[in-house]
Parts: sequence; C-alpha cells; structure tokens
Amino acid sequence: MSKAAWDPLFIAVAPNGARKTKADHPALPITPDELSATARSCVDAGATMIHLHVRDASGAHSLDAGRYREATAAVRESCGDSIVIQVTTEAVGRYTPDEQMACIRALEPEAASFAVRELIPDVASEADAKAFFGWLQEAGIQAQFILYSPEDVERFEALVARGVLPAGRQLLLFVLGRYAKDQTSEPHELLPFIQANQSGHPWAVCAFGPKEAACALTAAALGGHARVGFENNLFLPDGQLAPNNAALVASLAQGAAHFGRPIGTARELRQLAE
Repeated sequence: MSKAAWDPLFIAVAPNGARKTKADHPALPITPDELSATARSCVDAGATMIHLHVRDASGAHSLDAGRYREATAAVRESCGDSIVIQVTTEAVGRYTPDEQMACIRALEPEAASFAVRELIPDVASEADAKAFFGWLQEAGIQAQFILYSPEDVERFEALVARGVLPAGRQLLLFVLGRYAKDQTSEPHELLPFIQANQSGHPWAVCAFGPKEAACALTAAALGGHARVGFENNLFLPDGQLAPNNAALVASLAQGAAHFGRPIGTARELRQLAE
C-alpha cells in the first residue's frame, strides 16, 4: 500500500504530566526552558503536538495562566508554528470545573484538552459546559475531549446530540487505563473505544506503561493517532529506559514508517477538525 493511501499520522508528546518529577527521570522537563528544548527535539523526531503541563513553585500541578503563557512563549520561540501547543485542564484533585474553564478563558490557547468526566460530571453542569464550549468554538480554540472508557465515548455522543457539546468533527483521546501504580495498557483495550465512536470522530490514543508503543502503533495501523511521552511511560519498546521524550516519539514514527504511514504536519493537524 502506498503512502498516499494513508491519512497522515499525528504524534503528540506529553513530556511531563502532572505527577512525575525528576526523581522519576532526570530528563523530565519542568521549566519553560526545559519544555522548549524538549519540544524542539520532539518536533525533529516527528511530533506535531505538545501536551503541556506546568508546575507551581513547589513543583505541583498548576493551571496558572501566567505560567502557561511563559511556557507557551518558550516553546513557540524554539519551534515557531511547527508544533501545536495544547494545554491541559486536568484537575488532579486540585481544580473545580469553574477553575478549569476560567484558566482557558484567561489564556485563550491554541488548543486545550478536556476530560469530559471532569468538566461535565453531571446534568447540573451541562448548562455551564454548553456556554463554555460554545465560546471555545467561537474563539477558534482546538478542543480535544479525553475519554476514559467506551461508556465515556457513548456519553460524549449523547452530549453532542443534545447540543451540550458542539456538533461537527471533534478530536477525541482514548485513554487506555488510569493513573495507577504499575498501570500497563494493552492494545486490545482500544477496540471497544473505536466501536463506540459511531460518528467517526478523529481519535488518538494514549496508554500507560511499557506497552505504550504497541498501543500507539495499533492505533496508527487502525487509522488513529497517538500521544506518547514521559507523562504515561518512561520506557522504550525493548524495555530500556528512554533517554528522553524524543526517543519515544522517534520510536513511534519509525514504527509507522515500516507500514508506510506518513507523519502529519502541525498545519495539517490544525485543519483536522475544521
């Protein structure tokens, strides 16, 4: 099969997450300068998006818009427009839905990810969510909806059908597992998510543990996209400790090349859900 037969593969890198520290890996990027250098190396390895987390002065997860601006500026200086900068709204038990949405309103980033379970936990939260995501769409901010189970996918579809979430193509992230000690995702766990995606929204996968690469390559072979990085996994497919995030990106890009799937550009990713 020729490369022209494939849609491009978009690789996102999640270089740090909300929980790990340099005690987990000395190359885990925390500061704006470290995130900038990591982004540049990951773009060179094949990444088209960086999933950005920032930390407060104590090293804890933060949704501070000022810290996001500083990190975003550093990444943009090193990478220009060659990477999509996506910020997280992850709560990590510290932030309410109102605080998560307020961060994005203050920041107005290029792209942001949202866990549906967190932002719309119940029926009572739907009105605020509808107003927020309507504003987000008008502002031209690329949203990615994080879904932790096939049931989450079905609920997402229902929220779209009821007008709580915008109609049209949306970017989804299927999470194979949860943050837990020694969590290991398996490639077959992806299949029920795909089956639940009845509307055919473009999707990516992220996975935990040493089978991250296998899950990412399975997604690539099935027409999806993938997120890799130290947030969820520190190891190369052969079990060795990865020297840096770029090595995980390069491993996925090289694996996709074996079956002829080309790597997409940031410009193509920006157009994916238009």
